[in-house]
Amino acid sequence: MMSASPTIAALATAPTAGAVGILRLSGPAALDVGRLLAPGVPVEPTPRHAYLATFVDAQGRALDEGLFLYFRAPYSFTGEDVVELQAHGSPRLLSLLLARALEDERVRPATPGEFTRRAFLSGRLDLTRAEAVADLVAADSEAAVRAAAAGLSGVLASRVRALEEPLRELHADLEGVLNFPDEAEGADAEAGARVTVLRAQAEALLSEAGRGRLVRRGARVALYGPVNAGKSTLFNRLVGEARALVDDEPGTTRDSLEARVEWDGLGVTLFDTAGLREAPGRVEALGIARTRELLAGVDLSVLVLPPGATDTEAETWLREAGGTRVLAVDGKCDVADARGRDGAHAVSQRAFTEAQPDSTVARASPGVTSRSRPRVSGLTGEGVEALRASMLGHLWGGGTPSAVALVSERHADALRRAAEALARASAASHASTLEVVSGEVGLALEALGEVSGTSVSEALLDAIFQRFCIGK
Repeated sequence: MMSASPTIAALATAPTAGAVGILRLSGPAALDVGRLLAPGVPVEPTPRHAYLATFVDAQGRALDEGLFLYFRAPYSFTGEDVVELQAHGSPRLLSLLLARALEDERVRPATPGEFTRRAFLSGRLDLTRAEAVADLVAADSEAAVRAAAAGLSGVLASRVRALEEPLRELHADLEGVLNFPDEAEGADAEAGARVTVLRAQAEALLSEAGRGRLVRRGARVALYGPVNAGKSTLFNRLVGEARALVDDEPGTTRDSLEARVEWDGLGVTLFDTAGLREAPGRVEALGIARTRELLAGVDLSVLVLPPGATDTEAETWLREAGGTRVLAVDGKCDVADARGRDGAHAVSQRAFTEAQPDSTVARASPGVTSRSRPRVSGLTGEGVEALRASMLGHLWGGGTPSAVALVSERHADALRRAAEALARASAASHASTLEVVSGEVGLALEALGEVSGTSVSEALLDAIFQRFCIGK
């Protein structure tokens, strides 16, 4: 438990007009100060009971009428005494109430995330659940909301704990053998096998980190290819509105356009890029240069080829994507040569919808032939739903985005270091002394502790909670 802290105060709602605005106080003086603002509330109010109260200024003049709630320590979010005043959502009214509370020398303004930080320090939340609070506030897709909610309910914490606890037991056994060899004889038996099992758990957890990060920030997908291939029309169809200009003249798109969509709960940012061609105009060349920069930073590139594009041409455009994953499609199938179109279309669509994700994706390497390329038309919508499903398959694979716990870059780095330390411990168990194995296991524990909060510095806590909003 943390020692007594100053009482803090902040607005827990946005500083904009609304139906309700909330002033929150937490700390040993929360009840006293709350009653200064609402003197009609009993001296010893019933915890978790909503009192209809009149809020007053320093002179006792009524400012508003609202609800007064008291949460007695340790049965509150922060683990301290907490008072919430629920007033009407007038920004000026709320600022007056906050200023009145801060006039008391026992109260100071809350820093960003300080309420949640106190909940962590008091043991009410572990660090993964504390961070999930900020993730939930920042979530901008259904998958992000559901994943943050899973984190808040302790899904990630339980998985980390399932690895951390046996790892701590192993470390204790190894240290016991090293420091008290007679008393702890045999405690290191099967140490190598235990490390192998724990390493597999760590690597399985790390393998999901990419999914968690994808849910957190959303996927980035770029449509690219030669001019006049139908990229902008397809972009508009995928977005659901006419965002990009479309014209028969090649090179209409001179810069990258972007739009945010949500597919199966996953946030996706789509980019329509300038068409690639030889000898473009000066402005168009700038757009092409920007296209190449953009392709280096997306999760998936969709190569849209014009009707009649040969496999050799497709391979040339595939190389433009550098090392990113590429899904190649034949665009403008509505204007393709009608000769053999029905049969070829049936074959390509069947291959498109039935193939595994890797069958139509390349990493900027030759081999995607016309027989494996799906056909789409942004104008008529033909093949677009199948394309959308294929894009999601390549981005996500199996399962649903909503089922994953959010993983931040910080989590991913810590999990990577834990997995690497256990890999070294596994190798050392066959060729080195127990000191090396125990040292690597200890490093893995430290890395996992940065996720759970069992070993975390004040500087790291400062960095984590600075991204929270004030009042949370």
